[in-house]
Amino acid sequence: MQTPHIPVLLEEVLASFNDVPPGYFVDCTLGYAGHSSEMLKKYSQLKHIGIDRDDEALAFSKKRLEPFESRSTLYKGTFATLLPTLKEAPVTALLADFGVSSLQLDKKERGFSFNSETLDMRMDAHAPLSAYEVVNTYPKEKLEYIFDTYGEVRSWRKLAGMIVEARANAPIQSAKALSEIIQKVIPSGGKIHPATLPFQAIRIEVNNELGEIEGLLDSIESKHYKGEVVSLITFHSLEDRLVKNRFRKWAKACICDPQAMRCTCGKNHALGKELSRKPVTASKEELRINPRSRSAKLRSFRFISDQVTQ
Repeated sequence: MQTPHIPVLLEEVLASFNDVPPGYFVDCTLGYAGHSSEMLKKYSQLKHIGIDRDDEALAFSKKRLEPFESRSTLYKGTFATLLPTLKEAPVTALLADFGVSSLQLDKKERGFSFNSETLDMRMDAHAPLSAYEVVNTYPKEKLEYIFDTYGEVRSWRKLAGMIVEARANAPIQSAKALSEIIQKVIPSGGKIHPATLPFQAIRIEVNNELGEIEGLLDSIESKHYKGEVVSLITFHSLEDRLVKNRFRKWAKACICDPQAMRCTCGKNHALGKELSRKPVTASKEELRINPRSRSAKLRSFRFISDQVTQ
């Protein structure tokens, strides 16, 4: 069965889970089961849990994972909500790929594409908030915050003003129309489309992406298992910063005040260690085959002790 989405950093993800003990592998962003299917093939000691909020992706993955039906369970929902409720244990491998799938980006009806005739961007088609509401109802100050904080758009103030001015005449109905407004503020000429960062900012707001990552990290911190490996793939600096800072907190042995004259905590507070100090990125060969992998960064952490809350 051919996947409509190329799993990013596949070999590197598989390698990050070498030597994991028997237990459950949780794919928090199942998508089209590209990573999950290969994990199930390679690691026979693992059972599988797949989580996604996209009905289309879940339906595809259920079919794709039929050869592993006895070892696989799929759940619909957000990973930050579902992960703390899982009864399956122990979880010894956990993966999350925070990127948007190629199929979601390419299908114009999903509203992620710059040329889409809709303005949606919801990963869960039944979620109440869409890009249409963000673009057409958010006050100028909130749009400014989104473009500045989530998109790191240089002309964030001017762009928000242009959108408010345009929607005063008539609602902005499509991603294509929004893209045309953006291009009046951000000229073409760079390596990426002028609308890339503003669209990223709106998508993050619509899907609460950073809040979901924070929730996932909180869940892992409060409930993890000895030997568990957590591998997380980020695609922009905001995501990577959250993961990097949390992993380094988990790896810190001393929790004394930095201003303290000497350590009094015993230096035994490390929960585990990062498997590589720097993030793993795509090889030249992968970049050739899948240019969308250019922004992907993989960070992995192995826990050395249990922390299970009931």
